[in-house]
Amino acid sequence: MSRLPGRAEHHWLWQEGAACRELGSRLFFHPAGERGPDRARRDAAAKEVCALCPVQRDCLRHALKAEEAFGVWGGLTERERRRLIGGGHGRSALPFTA
Repeated sequence: MSRLPGRAEHHWLWQEGAACRELGSRLFFHPAGERGPDRARRDAAAKEVCALCPVQRDCLRHALKAEEAFGVWGGLTERERRRLIGGGHGRSALPFTA
């Protein structure tokens, strides 16, 4: 994918400091068919981890740049990221300078 930064290691070093690094993906990616309160609880728990993460901005920046289609990245769900990008607010709506 051309949107990904490539193989240069410095593009990925932020991941070493991620609060989620040892937690696995289950908390951040919903299983097939998960909806309603179960999904909301899982998303909320993932966002709690993100809120305390020292690399939250780097994670969100990656998710937006790579157009990650699934999961909680940088404290935002896929739906929230789509809304942020497609909401007509442009770069000014981003919680950081991209």
